[in-house]
Amino acid sequence: MPTLSNLPTFWKHLLTVMSGSVAAQALPILAAPLITRLCTPAEMGAFSVWFGVVAIASVIATLRMENAMIFDQRRQRQHLCFSVVAWSATWLALLLTVAAAVAKMSCLTSMSWMGALTVGIAAWLTATMQTTLAYAASHNAFAPAAKARIVAAGGIALAQLGILSVGAGADALKAGHLIGLALGLVAARILLQPPLGRRAGAPAWRAWTRGPHWRAWRDGLRARALALLRRLSRHGLSALFPSRTQRAFLRTHRALWNFTLPANLLNTGVGQLPLLIIGARHGVMAAGLFALTQRVLAAPISLLAASVHEVFKRESVRQFQDTGNCRPAYMHALRVLLLLGCAPSLILLLASPALFAFAFGEAWRGAGELAQILAPLYFLNFLASPLSYVFFVAGRQKIELVWQIALFVMTVGVFAAPLTLKQNVLAYTIGYSLLYLLYLRMSYRYSVNRNPTGGLHAAR
Repeated sequence: MPTLSNLPTFWKHLLTVMSGSVAAQALPILAAPLITRLCTPAEMGAFSVWFGVVAIASVIATLRMENAMIFDQRRQRQHLCFSVVAWSATWLALLLTVAAAVAKMSCLTSMSWMGALTVGIAAWLTATMQTTLAYAASHNAFAPAAKARIVAAGGIALAQLGILSVGAGADALKAGHLIGLALGLVAARILLQPPLGRRAGAPAWRAWTRGPHWRAWRDGLRARALALLRRLSRHGLSALFPSRTQRAFLRTHRALWNFTLPANLLNTGVGQLPLLIIGARHGVMAAGLFALTQRVLAAPISLLAASVHEVFKRESVRQFQDTGNCRPAYMHALRVLLLLGCAPSLILLLASPALFAFAFGEAWRGAGELAQILAPLYFLNFLASPLSYVFFVAGRQKIELVWQIALFVMTVGVFAAPLTLKQNVLAYTIGYSLLYLLYLRMSYRYSVNRNPTGGLHAAR
């Protein structure tokens, strides 16, 4: 009888990550029918617009530098990576908060004051969590990372339900999301103990074994504040810019912010753009229905495809370093994704309207009709998203960037067309699906790495 220890490495890591992902997504999925009965489609739409801004901003905040930790596991270099992301995320959070507040005062946005004042901290929390989880992936620490995800996802679901149940109104979803993010980040830092707030190269456990956790965190914050004050006294305002070592790190990994960042930013923007345009053209009610559709259809991707992606990242890098290609890991991942994605996609295609009405209430049947149209697209998304790391490992960021630009142009053109909501969504599904088929073909080709001069993330 096969046991976990007898399975191939890819499958062992995948099962570890999936066990955490299943638990992490169980509470949000179970909470969704309750949430939709405690809030209106309009309130869901307002939260989703805020969340869309956070998602886009968090991509910019990391500069995609967290990917550098996959290739370089040296503690000193990873400490430096954390410091670079902390610098960029903090500045972006401050600037975004000021910009949102000015826009609110000038009546340029319909976002609530709470949304405007918290969008920056939400982006900072998201970016920091992403970087911490990238550190976990670089050390195959999938089990503690899975636990941190469980805390974050469960915290968000429970906090949103709790705040909605006391009648807090439209901002309850935002407040619950912030609480869950903060809890998840605290759990990730305690479980993974990444190299930050301490001298580079010092054992991570030392800061935690010398006293209670809160004392270690207090000392770390005090040390960083004193270091910043010393730099300000010596160098003036120039101390607010990256240090010499941080600038060198940014130059070394310039392919990440030159090509990977724009590509990921376009990808995230394309994911949020339909919701923003629908809200502007068809109203907040339509935006709320589309938001629930996205939330439900994205669940299998968050639940399963993201788990495959975490394992595939590490395995693809290892195989490229050992053999010059990652075709075995690619085919492993593709077979797993096909196996996992067929049944849910078929069910959504055949029965979405009735399922949505039963699970979320009759007011949300329209979201099920949109889900029925989008089901083929999300199946291809389920296949392609985890395999996108091939472009990074094979150094094909420029090609991916061109593809993302084409996707962005298609999305804007489709949703700007004078069509009904369902016609917009159908045209979007057809155009996006064709581009995904091309994307899968290219990713398979680059997994073989037919260009013998290629190197890891050397963009070309």
